[in-house]
Amino acid sequence: MGSGTSIEVAKDLGIEAVGLDLHQGFNVLRDSIVRAVGKHADLVLSHPPYGGMVLYSGHVWGSEPHPDDLSHCMDDDDFHTKLQIALFNQRGATAGGGYYGTIISDWRRNGQYSSYQAECIARMPQDELAAVLIKAQHNCMSDNKRYGKMKLPLILHEYVILWQKPKSIQSRLSLLRSVAKQQQARLTGAWISIVRSVMSELGNRASLEDLYHAVEKNADPEKLKRNINWRAKVRQVLNQNRQWFEPVTRGVWELAAD
Repeated sequence: MGSGTSIEVAKDLGIEAVGLDLHQGFNVLRDSIVRAVGKHADLVLSHPPYGGMVLYSGHVWGSEPHPDDLSHCMDDDDFHTKLQIALFNQRGATAGGGYYGTIISDWRRNGQYSSYQAECIARMPQDELAAVLIKAQHNCMSDNKRYGKMKLPLILHEYVILWQKPKSIQSRLSLLRSVAKQQQARLTGAWISIVRSVMSELGNRASLEDLYHAVEKNADPEKLKRNINWRAKVRQVLNQNRQWFEPVTRGVWELAAD
């Protein structure tokens, strides 16, 4: 809830509203929203830190950083995981047919662009996405800085992402299976694109060894180290996607004809 302005405005408009925040003792990563409020809500909206763009605990409030403060995450992966936990908590506190969502921005630092809104959308149920609203971002840290020649413009917008919870309540296990299946399909699609791109560069036909070499040459070495079975994944992609790939002879493949 931050400073609580939104809650005050809602009440002025005659809208029942409850605000929760870490600095008041509510931990969205560990505490149930619906238990804290006492009932389900028609809208459950969060406004988390934008990664480490602004450090809150230990700086804006409190004397020490809080371990579950989203502005003190180890890296973007840690931030995305914790924000997904928060969004699942919000979903659980939303009435069937109601909406849950978050206000988030993207972040560019040291030349690296992090699209937080894109990652939020990718990690939540696709069939529940209801709207992505774009609004001007106010009171930015960059407002007080002067910049020279820039290749790309400043990030001056943020997003309000809304999902609608189905009226027929889905079990948590079923939800997790659905999201896992969605992520698996996304990963499989990425592998198909990678193998097709590599094979195209090799002249639309290549041996498995040439494919392995090309993938290894172009992929992130750290990701390959974490997936020791990536060669088996290449073979699986070839064998299970005959609409894209055709065997020529043993150990040689080509792109399927249109």
